[in-house]
Amino acid sequence: MSILFTFPGQGAQRPGMLHALPSHPEVLRTLDESAAVLAADPLNLDTQEALASTVAVQLCLLIAGVAMARTLIAHGAFPDMVAGLSIGAYPAAVIAGSIDHRDAVKLVARRARLMESAFPYGHGMAAITGLDRYQLEPLIACTHSASTPVYLANLNAHRQMVIAGADAAMQTVMRLAVEHGASKVERLAVNVPSHCPLFEMAAEEMRSAFRDVTLQQPSAVYLSSSAARALRDPARIAEDLAGNMAHQVDWSETAQLAWESGARLAVEMPSGSVLTKLTTSAFADGLTICCDNLRIDTVLALIADVRGSQ
Repeated sequence: MSILFTFPGQGAQRPGMLHALPSHPEVLRTLDESAAVLAADPLNLDTQEALASTVAVQLCLLIAGVAMARTLIAHGAFPDMVAGLSIGAYPAAVIAGSIDHRDAVKLVARRARLMESAFPYGHGMAAITGLDRYQLEPLIACTHSASTPVYLANLNAHRQMVIAGADAAMQTVMRLAVEHGASKVERLAVNVPSHCPLFEMAAEEMRSAFRDVTLQQPSAVYLSSSAARALRDPARIAEDLAGNMAHQVDWSETAQLAWESGARLAVEMPSGSVLTKLTTSAFADGLTICCDNLRIDTVLALIADVRGSQ
């Protein structure tokens, strides 16, 4: 049986998330590497005020994910597979051994600045629960236009979808979704319309940035949540990372793929428990946990139990 490390995307951030990381040499190493690249203290990124910036949010999720995963690995808890949602794909690629953390910091900072400058206001993402994609897609289609863009961005679970686009268009789809039986609609803490064609130009700029970075073949299985498949070729992983802001996410199929590939324990890196909840249905006969609400020794013991039952 295998271990899957999962890395959340934007919306999972919370104030103080970097300060809440364990006191461990691997956390300090990750913070020091990040500080050297940014020429600034990354611990200033996780305040309530700082997290209003997409740049701070995405850097915090990268740093927290890498730091926690490195801490577990230092105690012998290696992942067999990694998967990240949106920005979470970057720390996943770092932990898989495909990209150096310092390169990832540079790229994520650039990615976030591109996204923030392209849509500084008036756009975002919203979650819709209780409808499947075939019920939701017609509501999006009758709302979407050049002046009111809205897209199906994330297939998180069978009846948990995320839309992205202009605020007014999202509000219309949310209202229609409730009228058609949605049990919950929620504007997410995401200020950019990720995972839709609105970001194709920014993705092209990221592809150019990746030409200056050397990626390696991963040592752990890297699962793309955009393609819902394992990627091994460094060039394909680079394309996955560069382009994922403009591509739909299918977390439901990615989690199912991990299960079918032998994963029986999914461990979510900070912050929060969003992916733990979304992965539970695919791991109905396994276990999904998040580091945020467990002691490190408990997480290590659970990983050791799974390893011991192989």
